[in-house]
Amino acid sequence: MSTDKRQGWRARWQAAWQALGGVDTDVSRPPAAPPSVRGPLLDNLISVLPVPAILLDQAGTVLAFNLAAIDIAPVLQQGQSVLLALRVPALVDAIRQAQAARLSQRVEFEQRVPRERYFEAFVNPISLPGDQVDQRADYLLITFNDLTPLRRVEQMRADFVANASHELRTPLAALLGFIETLQGRAKDDAPAREKFLGIMRDQAARMARLIDDLLSLSRIELNAHVRPVAEVELTAVLRQVADSLQMLARDRGVAIHLSLDEPITIAGDRDELVRAFENLVENALKYGADGKRVDIVARRGAAQNGDPEAQVIVRDYGPGIPPQHLPRLTERFYRVNATTSRAQGGTGLGLALVKHILNRHGGRMTIDSIEGNGATFTAHLPILATNTKNQAESAR
Repeated sequence: MSTDKRQGWRARWQAAWQALGGVDTDVSRPPAAPPSVRGPLLDNLISVLPVPAILLDQAGTVLAFNLAAIDIAPVLQQGQSVLLALRVPALVDAIRQAQAARLSQRVEFEQRVPRERYFEAFVNPISLPGDQVDQRADYLLITFNDLTPLRRVEQMRADFVANASHELRTPLAALLGFIETLQGRAKDDAPAREKFLGIMRDQAARMARLIDDLLSLSRIELNAHVRPVAEVELTAVLRQVADSLQMLARDRGVAIHLSLDEPITIAGDRDELVRAFENLVENALKYGADGKRVDIVARRGAAQNGDPEAQVIVRDYGPGIPPQHLPRLTERFYRVNATTSRAQGGTGLGLALVKHILNRHGGRMTIDSIEGNGATFTAHLPILATNTKNQAESAR
């Protein structure tokens, strides 16, 4: 929360507190508000809080709540018991303990409906001036913090470590096994030694690719908040990518067809863009080789909001991708077929890298595929404003 917003709601809170009869050293201020206006002031007091909040009396009846609290407890109503709206056993226990002991309580809980979410709740006993002089009224203030983003990050981190460990353990186990064999019965077997050394080289290369992808992903995520500003000519990048993968294309018996518009300039990091399009084209060559053709198309188009954009399309004519896999293709270590992916030298991070690179460039990726009819990956990237202006002028 920004400093200005924090100071704003704090000032409104203090004003409401003073109006309710809170301590105020400024004698020039008006006296405490009469009981007839205390209800609206309590509503204002709660409404300015920056987090979901519910105010209860000592009996647990709802006195006030803000809009954010309705998202957690949609059936909240003033004048009713809070237990009718909050049916979380741990939170109910915390409320009862706070009522009995007049001590603050903290509890974590989760909601499954309408979607999975995690919260922490603070139940704080507070006292406000009563209707009579020297009288205090006891209340309970419940505030909530949404822990869902934090929990998701923790789960992603745990899954990432588990997947990375598994991916590294497999080739490492193979290396150790062949080393033991070479030190044992195959020590003097020259043909076996050459065969095993070749397999060991492949496994070591697989580990190197995985580590390289992990480091690249880490660097991209570290700079995700920094948009590249250098001018990059996109069609030149695509020609470089096609040239660099011609040998792989020949080995797979696949022809690369380029269809590029006039030069398109975008703001970007050239090395990252080369890496992204190399991953897309290499995947098409490896997994769509049966189609014997890969198309690379670069054209101008319009984004969803109407702004001009560059569209880079990489299409193969292979077996395609089953529809149930499409939403998860850009997840780290997600594979449609793990055996095929590893046999092709894949690390499971290629499309995740593409997604993060495009996101850093203010772009996005769409994926279309019909089983038996290949797959189409389209990168959408914003075009530089000056580039768009020059294009319009040349069209006059």
